[in-house]
Parts: sequence; structure tokens; C-alpha cells
Amino acid sequence: MPKPTLYPLTFEPVLKDYIWGGRNLETLFGRALPPGVDIAESWEIAAHPHGDVTVANGPLRGRSLAWLTAEYGAALVGSYARPGPFPLLVKLLDAHRKLSVQVHPDDAYARVHENGELGKSEMWVVLHAEPEAAVILGLQPGATRERFREALETGNLEPWMHVLPVRAGDAICVPAGTLHAILGGSVLAEIQQNSDATYRVYDWNRTGPDGRPRPLHVEKALDVINFGQVQPGLAEPRLLDERAGIRRWQLCCGPTFVVERLEVAAGAVWQGACTGESMEIWGSTRGHVTVEAAGASLALPAVRFSLLPAGVGPFSVTATEPATLLRATLRPVETEPVG
Repeated sequence: MPKPTLYPLTFEPVLKDYIWGGRNLETLFGRALPPGVDIAESWEIAAHPHGDVTVANGPLRGRSLAWLTAEYGAALVGSYARPGPFPLLVKLLDAHRKLSVQVHPDDAYARVHENGELGKSEMWVVLHAEPEAAVILGLQPGATRERFREALETGNLEPWMHVLPVRAGDAICVPAGTLHAILGGSVLAEIQQNSDATYRVYDWNRTGPDGRPRPLHVEKALDVINFGQVQPGLAEPRLLDERAGIRRWQLCCGPTFVVERLEVAAGAVWQGACTGESMEIWGSTRGHVTVEAAGASLALPAVRFSLLPAGVGPFSVTATEPATLLRATLRPVETEPVG
């Protein structure tokens, strides 16, 4: 039996109930959450051993994204992706309480130390922020590996952490090697490499659900922290294009992916095409749009994400009301030198 032709896909998310979560995805965005549990993360587009979403629409309904990636390969992800697992992971984060202070490795370090796992560069877009919401991003002047280790040993890490206030609409680029934490009071969309490689440095002396301190990964963290990353700021959106009813900015350009933001007036239409190089991920953070491609139509309200397969061909995104959209595409993976 022939495989169905690919079309715009949306997915049933995978929910994570970590200790720092809350109920904001329900109260702010109308998500149906299981009762009696705080939800920290909603994995919207993911094909990882720790969370594999399933298709929610069309002939492929019920199929996992990992299965789709194996079956369709480059027709789904594009020629820019390296062979292997689905390359990106899209989440919603409800940072009701502060996260641990952590850092992620790059691809080279993760390949050696994490059984071939990808490294993890990521970016955040703030969807909601309480008045005092902030993140830790990078280091203060004078931080070195030796001073950082001493601060951990004495329990006095705060002087070396760079704290950055945030508000709704802010974008934050978090390349691998960045010391970071979300300090509570915010909801974010996160687009990242498909990796769960996280080195926890400091966890505010709290305990996990079992009553014990959660594990730390200090030595690995010290190996990968970029001590030259001093007081980085928010992403500065770069205007790429302005046309009738649409303004488009680049937010972050990582080693393997690019994220843009589009402001689209009611009735405006974005015309594009997926011609084999890269899939496209589109998400509405405000407003309602309709995505059409390959003879299929998909309604995309806020806050939802859709995957346009790399071989789907021409597509359109039409705003049925004023909308703010995120668009993620892949960059070509550079060939690594041999020998």
C-alpha cells in the first residue's frame, strides 16, 4: 500500500510535569491539562526517546514523528538535515517556578560524552511574563572556571550569574555553552536542536519529588561553559522584509536553524514553497491563521505549531485575524573535516 502524500502536519503534544511547572498553559492559553498536576513543558513537535509526538490531523493521524522521519527521510526534513533523528524540538515552557541553572554542550562534546546525542543550541520567545520575570543568561565580568568552581563549592554562585529582565515578546538566543536559567513567572516558546543533553549546575538547594536533591553535572558543565560570554543581551530582531500586511524579522540564527517572527495583518497571505532543502515549522503566538499546501488546509490558532514537510511544494499562510507567527527553518550542516 503506498504511503500517503505529505501535507501540513500538526501533533498531539507530550506533557512533562517537572517540579518548576504550573497551570498557565491552561489558564492563559486554554490547553486541556490533566487534573491535579503541574505541567512544566508541552513538547509540541518532538521525536526524541524522551518524547515522541503523534500526528493529530489527516491520513497520517496517529503516526509518530519518529516513524515519519524514518519512513519519509529527506522528503520530510529536507536535504539540509544531517541523516538520523528529526533535527529540531519545539516546546512550550511554563516556568511557574525558577528552573535550575544549567548549560548545554555543543555537538562535538555531546557526540563524545552523551552517546552520540546532538548538542543543544536553543532560543526562547517570551509569550507571557509577570512584572518581575527574568532569566539568567551568561556570566558577569571576571568569571573564570576556577572562580566559578569556588563559588559552587561555597554556595555563592549569584555574583557570577548575569540576570536579564524579560517581558512578553522578547526573544533570547541561547547557543550551546551558555550558562542560563529561567527564573520563574513566565511562559515561553522554545525552539531547539533535538537533544535533551542538559548539565545542571545549581538547583537552588531544593529537592525533587523523591525528597532528594536532583543530580548536578558540575564537571561536564565546567567543560562546556563559555566563560567568554559576558552579559549577553536579548536578541535584536533584524527586519528582513516588509510587504503589504506582513513584516518579517530574523530573531536568532543558530548553527543548524534560523527562527523568524512575522507580524501579519488580517487577510494578508504569505506565499512560500518547500522545495526539498528544509522543512518549515510555523507557529502562531497570537491570532489565527490557515495553512494550505498539497491540497490540504490546516487551521492554526494560538498557541499551536505546524510542520510543513520539505517536499510539500508551494504553500500559503493566511491570517484570518491579526497574527504573530514564528517560522523555523534549517541551515545546511557543514561537512566536518576528515582526519
